[in-house]
Amino acid sequence: MKKREVHIVGNWKMNQSLYEISQFFIEMSKMKMELKCKAWIAPQAIHIPILKEMAFTTGAIYIGAQNCSNQDSGALTGETSPASLADLGVEFVIIGHSERRTIFGEGNELLNEKVLAALKNNLKVIYCVGETLAERESDQTYKVIDEQLLVGLKNLPADKAHLLMIAYEPVWAIGTGKVASAEQAEEVHGYIRSKLTHRASETIILYGGSVKPDNIDALLRKENIDGALVGGASLKAQDFRQLCSIASVLM
Repeated sequence: MKKREVHIVGNWKMNQSLYEISQFFIEMSKMKMELKCKAWIAPQAIHIPILKEMAFTTGAIYIGAQNCSNQDSGALTGETSPASLADLGVEFVIIGHSERRTIFGEGNELLNEKVLAALKNNLKVIYCVGETLAERESDQTYKVIDEQLLVGLKNLPADKAHLLMIAYEPVWAIGTGKVASAEQAEEVHGYIRSKLTHRASETIILYGGSVKPDNIDALLRKENIDGALVGGASLKAQDFRQLCSIASVLM
């Protein structure tokens, strides 16, 4: 039995057409499974309203966002307001994903502003941390994570700490087919937990890095791994269902 609720979070990135989304939920509705874990999906922002409608008909799946602005409103063309996400009834937002850090150049200071803006609007935040292959090979993993946590979570209001989740995503294991061993992931998850200032024992810490049905069981059996942030394996209903089923058994 896990101490904390297990979360399976599907990050669809810039994937899934409207047809593919409808097929996903048709298949999910056929599967008639009882979920004991928390099943969350983050689609493209433009698809959030329709996913909320579809998810309502199947039940038990919550919808979130992959990113948000550090401002509620203003002259910020192309940005997504955290206040508007809250108005839509969005459950959570992913902040600091490695693709936002590397492709879009988002640093820890900006990500801290996004975290605080999302929390101000009472959105749950999945804050992502993790090292590159070069950083791991040069023994910089903990130094990198220390800075990501220290800067990215500075000025975190104690009364909002219950809304915070962490995702450890070793950058070298994302979309590469490589995966950290369960032991490697657990070591870093335990370190992250030891560095949290508020609600350390209660905070959900997810693992994200090429998670699939054939490796999730070993990961979730570790004490400090409370779920998974899943990319490609969340795009097909059968795979997502299998991930959730495995997680539910461990609850």
